[in-house]
Amino acid sequence: MEPRMSHPVYVVPAALQALRDYSRAGEGLGVPAETLEMVRLRASQINGCSVCVEMHSANLKKEGMSDERLFTVAAWRDSPYFTDAERVALELAEAVTRVADRGDPVSDELWADVQRHYDEQGASALLIAITSINVWNRLNAATRQVAGAWSA
Repeated sequence: MEPRMSHPVYVVPAALQALRDYSRAGEGLGVPAETLEMVRLRASQINGCSVCVEMHSANLKKEGMSDERLFTVAAWRDSPYFTDAERVALELAEAVTRVADRGDPVSDELWADVQRHYDEQGASALLIAITSINVWNRLNAATRQVAGAWSA
């Protein structure tokens, strides 16, 4: 496999730093790092971004996530391994990633669940993690970046 082109963030270096800064902006705002990585992984699975699926799976494994949890992120609804707060974060990741799939992508019910588990900073951290990974996924998918060939 070969990518279509050099990664756009290397062609436009200012984009690399801007995306890195944005991607990290939600860290340390009360959402566990593992939860942020899980939402990045889940969005990447939905978007079919092999680069990011590989990267975020490896990050979670390196940080000590159990195989059971890691292997079932894509099937979190049917898995006993996630807390209620993690389930809400994963549901939000799916809703925001699939924003065009329904008229009201983030329902009032889902948003109420988000607010039950996360304060405004935490909700912001989740939204930043989800939206930033979607940018990376779309850049990688459009240019057919190859898993294992580079790291951001």
